[in-house]
Formats: sequence, C-alpha cells, structure tokens
Amino acid sequence: MSDRRLLSLLEQAGAVAREAADLLVRMQGEQLSVTRKELRDVVTAADLASERLVIDGLRRLTPEAAILSEEAGFSGPSDTPCWIIDPLDGTVNYAGGLPWFSVTLAYQEQGRTVLGLTHAPLAGLVARYAEGSVASVNREPAAVSRTTSLADAVVSICLTSHYSLEDTERTCAVIRRLSGLCRGVRVIVSGGLEMSLVAAGRLDAFIGLKADIVSHAAATPLVRAAGGRVTTVAGQDSRDEDLEKVVSNGLIHDELLEAIRSA
Repeated sequence: MSDRRLLSLLEQAGAVAREAADLLVRMQGEQLSVTRKELRDVVTAADLASERLVIDGLRRLTPEAAILSEEAGFSGPSDTPCWIIDPLDGTVNYAGGLPWFSVTLAYQEQGRTVLGLTHAPLAGLVARYAEGSVASVNREPAAVSRTTSLADAVVSICLTSHYSLEDTERTCAVIRRLSGLCRGVRVIVSGGLEMSLVAAGRLDAFIGLKADIVSHAAATPLVRAAGGRVTTVAGQDSRDEDLEKVVSNGLIHDELLEAIRSA
C-alpha cells in the first residue's frame, strides 16, 4: 500500500475508532447486560455494539480485507490483508465504571501490522501508527521514557479474571518480585492502553504473561517505533501470536527480564 493510501486509511479508520469510543462512553452509564465468558471474564452489550459498529465501518473502507475480532472471531479470506480489532479492551474495567478501556484496530499486510490505532476516550489517549510515517500519542511523536534503572521504573502487569490458577500464580510471583525492585507496580488490565502508555513515556514497562493478539497488535509496532522493545520472557522479539509480551523503554529491558525470570 502506498504511503498516501495508508495515511488516508489511518484517518478514516481513526474516525471509526472514535465513533466506537464515543458509543462506549455513552453506553457506560447505562444498565448493561453482562454475559459470562471463560472463567470469570465477561462480555457486555457495549462490547457487541462497538464490535458491530467497527466491523461495519471497516468493511465499508476495505471490503476486500478479512477481520479478526475479539468476540466475532475471524471472517473473510485468509490470503488478504486483515484487520485485527478489540472493540472494547478492558471490559471488566468498563463494566465497573472505570476509565481504563480502549478500542484497538490493527491493519496487517502479509502478517505485518502497517497501521495501528488505540483510542482510550476516558484516559484521554489516542495512539496512531502508520508504517514509515506516523508514530504518535495525542498527536505528539511517540517516545519512550529515559528511565535507566528498574528501581526508578513504574511497571504495569496484566492479572485478569480469565487467567487459570497457574497463570495467576505465575503472575503474582512476578508482582511479588517486582514490588521490591521497582518504584511502582500497577495492574490496569487494558493491554492496548498500557502499551501505548509505554510508547508515550508514561509507563516504563508493561508485562503480559498470557497476551492475546487482538489487544496488542495495534500497539506493538508503535512501541518499537517509539524506541522501545517488545519481547518474550526469553528475550526474543515477540510476534503477534506469542502469548508473552514484555514491553519496555528498552533501557531497563534486560534488568526487567532478569527479574521476571528470577520470579
């Protein structure tokens, strides 16, 4: 795709994400129906309404593209460009009236994310990525923090309701280890938002030990463009399909990996 076409698509998809985010804000004050998913995870009427809006909007923009969505799954041909969307990342936060949720959209060509959007309306954050030309948070160039020591770092980690007991115990072990090493450990549980905060230099790192592609595909290239790193716990560059995501400003990355492994 040409740079001009990609930038045009970024603006048009951004309008779709903004419309979905506005819908979520309006619906958050309503009495929403909540359905249980795996373990204690939930899906709300707002998830489904946002998903319908986003899918319809993206199909108008790119009728030839496939779509992989959090609730609806995969649809479309397997050999074409693909949208990866999470229409409401942070559903438990949202259902509880908390502001830490977002809409995330990623557009991939040949398995590579060339466009990414994360819109977190109540957190006041809009992150945008277009390969080779745009990497921004709230229209400012994305740039990771300059924190050089884990002792001075604020790190977020995902601990969510659909983790198995083993996942939970592993995550809690890392939290215990980091709590004695970092300035602060936060549990926000909206991966697209948290990774965008790393890209903006507001968080120094984010850890997801059981990640999913729909929440993180949009923000992964943004973090790298901002000067950060996204790896597995083993230190290899993390691919979209990898479950582990260790995200940082790069300067504390090796120290962070050592701390995780020691836990």
